[in-house]
Amino acid sequence: MVLKRDGRREEFSREKLLNGIRKACQKRPVSPKSLEDLVDHIVAVVTAKFETEIPGEEIGKLVMDGLRGLDDVAYVRYASVYRRFEEATDFVQEVKKLEATK
Repeated sequence: MVLKRDGRREEFSREKLLNGIRKACQKRPVSPKSLEDLVDHIVAVVTAKFETEIPGEEIGKLVMDGLRGLDDVAYVRYASVYRRFEEATDFVQEVKKLEATK
């Protein structure tokens, strides 16, 4: 089960995870194999680390870490939804953080 931010619990879905990552990578030069590998990695980490309940926040962090290594634009797209960007300055700050780590 995934524990959502609002306290709801939802069945973990590999397909939902993959679809979210695909949306972030839409029209980006990221191979389907890379997406599958990222999802496999995330599933392996959460199943090894958590027995019954997975905080959604943990999944989000793993996705962001994985996307950071695959494609900067996909990373910022995902971050904008995950971190609930509200203004253009939120995007600018995230890009600056990304550039600082490179």
